[in-house]
This record gives sequence, C-alpha cells and structure tokens, in this order.
Amino acid sequence: MCDEDHGGGHGLGRRALFVTGAAAALTLGSVSFAAADGQQEETRTVRGTLPPGAPDFVYVPVEVPSGVRELKVSYTYERPSVPAGVQGNALDIGLFDQRGTDLGGEGFRGWSGGARTEFFVRADDATPGYLPGPVGKGTWYVVLGPYTVAPQGLAYELTVTLTYGPQGQAVRPVYPPERAKGRGRAWYRGDCHLHSWYSDGRRTPAEIAALARAAGLDFINSSDHNTHSAHAHWADAAGDDLLIMLGEEITTRNGHVVALGTDPGTFVDWRYRARENRFGRFARQIRKSGGLVVPAHPHATCVGCGWKFGFGEADAVEVWNGPYTPDDEVTLAEWDNQLVASVRENRAWLPAMGNSDAHRDPDPVGSPQTVVLADDLTREAIQEGIRAGRSYVAESKAVTMTFTATGGRARQAGIGERLEVDPDTPVTVRLEVSGAPRCTVRFVTDEGVLLTSEPLPVSGSGIVEWRTTPSYAAYVRAELRHETAAGPVPGALAGFTNPIFLGRR
Repeated sequence: MCDEDHGGGHGLGRRALFVTGAAAALTLGSVSFAAADGQQEETRTVRGTLPPGAPDFVYVPVEVPSGVRELKVSYTYERPSVPAGVQGNALDIGLFDQRGTDLGGEGFRGWSGGARTEFFVRADDATPGYLPGPVGKGTWYVVLGPYTVAPQGLAYELTVTLTYGPQGQAVRPVYPPERAKGRGRAWYRGDCHLHSWYSDGRRTPAEIAALARAAGLDFINSSDHNTHSAHAHWADAAGDDLLIMLGEEITTRNGHVVALGTDPGTFVDWRYRARENRFGRFARQIRKSGGLVVPAHPHATCVGCGWKFGFGEADAVEVWNGPYTPDDEVTLAEWDNQLVASVRENRAWLPAMGNSDAHRDPDPVGSPQTVVLADDLTREAIQEGIRAGRSYVAESKAVTMTFTATGGRARQAGIGERLEVDPDTPVTVRLEVSGAPRCTVRFVTDEGVLLTSEPLPVSGSGIVEWRTTPSYAAYVRAELRHETAAGPVPGALAGFTNPIFLGRR
C-alpha cells in the first residue's frame, strides 16, 4: 500500500499500517529523517494507493530531527476517468505537529483541503491555510483526506522536504478589533460566510473587505474551511466602517457549520461524523469561545455537504446560501416546518440567516446579506441580534424590509419579537419595502401562505398590509419573490424576514 524513496528513488519496501480510533482514520508507517550532518536539505518521497472505502483520514508520520528550519510538503495523485455518475478521486491534505493528532488537541498546524499541491511551515511564515511556528523535534503527521475515491483506487505520491538551519523569528499575531464605529441601535448589514486564499478562496482579506464595503456591509465573518490561519491577517482590513469577526467553516463529512465570531485563534476540529456523537462537544467549544453555531447550506447537494447532525445545538441556520437555488427553497421549507414545530411544542425557535459563501470572482460578496437590528456595531451586539432573530435577509444593499405587527392598545412588535395580545385581538401586519422592482410579497404563517400581493411597481417600493388574529396565525413572516414564468412555482427570493410571533406564550 505504501512505498518510500529516499530522494534517489530506491524503495525501502512495504510499510506497516496501524488503525487508530474507530475505523475513521488510518496511520501509516513513519517517514524518518537523520540528523542534519552538515546537509542543508533532505527529502523523502512516499507512494501509496488508497482503496475505495478508505478511512476518512490517513496519517503519514514524519520523524523530524532537531535543527530543522522549514518543513515542506508536496503531493500529487492520479485522476483516472470514471463512468458518468461515479465519483472520481479527490484528496485533501493537512498537517499536525509533534503535539499529536488528538481530536481537538493542540497539534493542528494547517489544512488546505484540495486547494493546494504544496505547503510549508516555519517559525516566521507559512503557506496560507497553515500556522507559522517552530518546527520542533518529534513525530509530525501529514494527514490525507480521501474525499472521494474512484473504483480504480487513489494512487498518490507525497514528498516531504526538511530544510536545516536556525529558526526564524516568530511573528506575534495581531487581530481585528471587536468594535467598529456604529450608529447605536440600528440595522446593520453583514455577510458571515466568506472564503479567502487561506482556504479554497482566491481573494485576499483586503480584497474581500473592499468588496464588502462596496456591497454596503457593516460586518463580515472570516470562515475559511477547517483552519483559523486567516485570523491574524484581517487586522489591516478592518476599520471604523467595517467590523470583522473571526471564525471557521467546520467542514465535516456529514455537513458544514459556520463558527461565527469566535475568539481570535480558536481552532474547531472537523474530523468526525454524525454517527460518532462528537458534534455536541465542538458546538459547545464554539459557544465557549464566544461564537455562534450556524449550520451552513444544510440541503446542499455536494458530497458531504448535507447536514446530518440535527439542529439541537444550533444558534441560527443558514437558510439562503449564495445564488438562490432549489436547495435553498428546500431549506426554507424545512426551516418553516421547524417554526411550526416550535409553536406546537412551545419551545425555542431557530432564527434564519443568509450569506454569500463567496470564494472567488465572479462570486459576489454580500449577496445575500443578513440585516440585523443590533444595539451597536460590536461582535457581541451583532451576535445577540442574530441569536434573537431580529434580522432579515436581502439579496443586496438595495433591498430594505420594515416589518411590524400592531394590535391591542397600539402594541407593536418587530422582526424576531412577539406581539403579546389575546387570541382574538385584531392584528395588523405591515411590510414596507424598497429596492424590489416587480417583486411579489408573500405573508407566510404556521398555516402556510395566506397572502400574495400584486407585483410591486417598477420603482421597487411599496407597502403591503394584512389583518389577522393570534388564534388564526401563531406567527407571520414575509417573503419577497422575483417574477417567475413557472406557473404556481414561486420565483427566487429577493428577501425574507424572520417571523413575528402573535399571542401570549
């Protein structure tokens, strides 16, 4: 399964295999390096083949001697043709240092998934996706993640190069501030699912920040796949006009979750499946680190993207992800089913969000965006507004939605709030819209869609009102829909709100 060459290409024979944990990981025989002995550089090459049904993670131990300045890894793998409908080969890669590979441990040094074919780490620098720091003596681990394996198997070649010499000067990380210059209690626009070149994106933090400002955003969240290496590179992009929160997209084999606004330097592990019952531990870690737990694109159709962990640990859910597609429509319907269940069971409800998941050109930043009513433009205030559901989702900065319910001695409630009135009290629901030309307004309740308006004028502005009672509608939420030529099938969303609940608890 695995052969090793020492630079010159002569093999050392088969290496032993060691299974670790539950069959979810495999550790190969180690790759050894001698002491420097005057050499400036030393290279080892490992070849192997992973069969279909390989473990999620395969570890290649690397014995690193003292006196190493830089560790560099490169890899290739075969991509044979496969029949239509059959998954081909895709192999991810990452690195753990001499502190080990324990789940949630301190040994993590980086992850690039399938975005890069090589990387390096040293004390003063590292490839994007990886953490700079000393290259200490001991057993390091290159981790291979066979994302999909072709029927022919996945043949790979892995090359490790050590460069000897004195360690460079470590750089102290600087993080963006947790506060920007806000407008007091106001509606703030944000995009909390973005990828930079520190994972599989192609934009720098500075480029993303410029696009965020152009999109009218007040806050964003760094959410690179399975690494927090970008955290120390956002400070220069922040400013009084843009709050930059730090997080991670935890990309498991059973779904993705955005850690929204964690403490700087927080790493959240991803090496588990739903059947292992480990997600709760890491959801609690996210919250302990000051973040929110937000399952991302839960009905996406890519391999490993569908959310299998349930929503018991979630603080919010990403209902709209990027350009509006059928899987977003499915997520919207499922979220609405959860709202009905929360009313029926008299339990807490799960607020909705929308984010761009932008990676590279031409992916637009801030489409969609979550508009949050918060007391100020700080990490804590924005998170509190999201957690409370005081928010709506818009396709761009042009769309604004003012949604209220009024009844019973002029009481009024807004998005995410409850109008505390008796069951038979007349209630007026009102939506004021701008920036949505020719869009249709729909009011949705626990019974379904109970009002569909005529299209708004080409100006994009309008007011729609509807009257009901709490006994008839336990909650009301609003949708803005584009025109459609598909008969009864609704058009794509231009915006939607979290619900207003009606009646006493």
